[in-house]
Amino acid sequence: MPEADVDHIYNYPTGYIEDILKSVKTIAMVGASGDKTKFSYGVLRVLHETGYEMLPVNPNPNIKEIRGLKVFRTLKQIDKPVDMVQVFRRKEELLSVAKEAIEIKAKVLWGQIGVYDDEAAETAKKAGLKVIMNRCPKIELFRPFWKPRLDLKI
Repeated sequence: MPEADVDHIYNYPTGYIEDILKSVKTIAMVGASGDKTKFSYGVLRVLHETGYEMLPVNPNPNIKEIRGLKVFRTLKQIDKPVDMVQVFRRKEELLSVAKEAIEIKAKVLWGQIGVYDDEAAETAKKAGLKVIMNRCPKIELFRPFWKPRLDLKI
């Protein structure tokens, strides 16, 4: 499907989301939190337990690990290929994150629920990234097209 046919705020064909969730292996989560009461922590936990390699990104130098995972200060600090950049930041910060995602050659830019910006979407699309905004991958994993891996320990 041509990228121009995708509405980056609400309407994504099931196959588009399914293809992304099945193809990505490594996810950098910008705005990851070590606070177990934060939504980003729960999303990171579920994605990690589902089998994705999670790379938490948080600029706070006091946060060294989240769930035993090394925390990176910026996307550029990550020393391996990143398939998807998931963004848990204010939507006003999305354009700068999109530019960093392009610099590290990520394949997907994913804005969490409430995180969307048309300019960021266009910038990422023009650089060849797939874009999803205003959606949660944790929620999308449990839609009817996904078969959860029930063999994983919680």
